[in-house]
Amino acid sequence: MKKIVEIDETEGLQKLMGERVTLMCNAYFYTGELIGVNTDCVLLKDPSIVYSTGDWSDKSWADAQKLPTDNLYAQIGHIESFGVLK
Repeated sequence: MKKIVEIDETEGLQKLMGERVTLMCNAYFYTGELIGVNTDCVLLKDPSIVYSTGDWSDKSWADAQKLPTDNLYAQIGHIESFGVLK
């Protein structure tokens, strides 16, 4: 029997659009709402830089400081890993 199924081919960063994500980059961690993705960069709304994670089981970062901008671009080539963490 053939059935109709919904297939979601969206993966990676695109799948996390609208979520508050953490980008673990070469030098720093950044966190913010992921509002844009293209082949070169991502766009974070309400961005912060994470200077100290604290315990990973904590609900918030030990030291995350809001950046003085509404939006921040990060180059995809510098992202080592990413996800919804805190």
